Amino acid sequence: MADVTRSMFDEYMTPNYAPAPMVLTRGEGSRVWDTDGRDYIDFAGGIAVNALGHAAPELVEALTAQAKKLWHVSNAYATDVSIGFAKTLVDATFADRVFFANSGGEANEAALKLARRFAVDRYGSEKSEIISFDDSFHGRTFFTVTVGGQAKYSEGFGPRPDGVTHLPFNDIDALGDAFSEKVCAVMIEPMQGEGGLVAADLAFLQRARALCDAHGALLIFDEVQSGMGRTGELFAYMGMGLVPDILTTAKALGGGIPIAAMLTTNDVASSFVVGTHGSTYGGNPLVTSVAQAVFDIVNTPEFLAEVTRKADLMFSLLGDINDELAVFSDIRGKGLWIGCEVADGGAKPFVDAALAAGVMTLRAGADVVRMAPALNISDEEIREGLERFRSGLISVSEQPAED
Repeated sequence: MADVTRSMFDEYMTPNYAPAPMVLTRGEGSRVWDTDGRDYIDFAGGIAVNALGHAAPELVEALTAQAKKLWHVSNAYATDVSIGFAKTLVDATFADRVFFANSGGEANEAALKLARRFAVDRYGSEKSEIISFDDSFHGRTFFTVTVGGQAKYSEGFGPRPDGVTHLPFNDIDALGDAFSEKVCAVMIEPMQGEGGLVAADLAFLQRARALCDAHGALLIFDEVQSGMGRTGELFAYMGMGLVPDILTTAKALGGGIPIAAMLTTNDVASSFVVGTHGSTYGGNPLVTSVAQAVFDIVNTPEFLAEVTRKADLMFSLLGDINDELAVFSDIRGKGLWIGCEVADGGAKPFVDAALAAGVMTLRAGADVVRMAPALNISDEEIREGLERFRSGLISVSEQPAED
């Protein structure tokens, strides 16, 4: 479409977004270009979605090949590609069963509904309490924003679903004190993405697992962002020595194509009998064909080892930058999922300055600059992107202080 401008976004779109000032037109690998022909190194990754960058040839091939065969028939019919991808996920994880959806919020909605349904089936309607944690984020449906621990996403929409308890993240004592026979599920992000790249302590996760076992509750891991190699493991739980009862994943699962999955065991899945839940588009052959291609690339020891090596490089270079400029109070994360906590003030000026210098980053909360680049980003693009990032940091530090 010719003559598209950024101002047209504000004219035609609902005002719930405030995108960056440029208009993007194409991408290749870890670079994108805007309508003026300027290039940007992409450290945002579509919010940890573009696992293999932009226009990855293997994904283009999978998409176009399937597009010539079968796109969509709904879940009234089974398709070979979708069944095959479900088997792939089961074979690689703790799970026995898979439910496909379109987004992380939908996968989490399914997980929460299943947890309550399972509790009602086994124990009765009184067992319905869900425990979640401050600063968590689980999606934008009414149920998931209620379970999420950030009031800014849930306030102003009228009465919220009840039966949800929020506790301080990583507080083992608070978790133990809050548990009762009424708890049906505990939902945890192994590392809080929107909450500032804060990792769950292993002892905290172990305590949650033990309490769920003791009280007949389900442990739900929200790996919407942490899954599919982001932390250097296929899924973050795999490096923890414990498993959840339900796991949700999305974002990188399709490498940019909208697909999500809820994984669980035979026992828990048995409460989703015919008609209890569904999705018109979920897991159609077009999206599952691409997700299968992503999975085949990511789920190898060699690829995951490279994620860890590239992460070490990024952390090292970021440490050098901070030694020079002393901008961040902490640089944390795991794998190619990095949070730089600003020492004095908010993260927005630094994200904006980085963009002006030609590198795309994100915020995680008010004070953390978040980076989630493609898992196959090259060393050269890491170095160039971080040099641009350094330039942006310098430009902020050189700005005169406000009176």
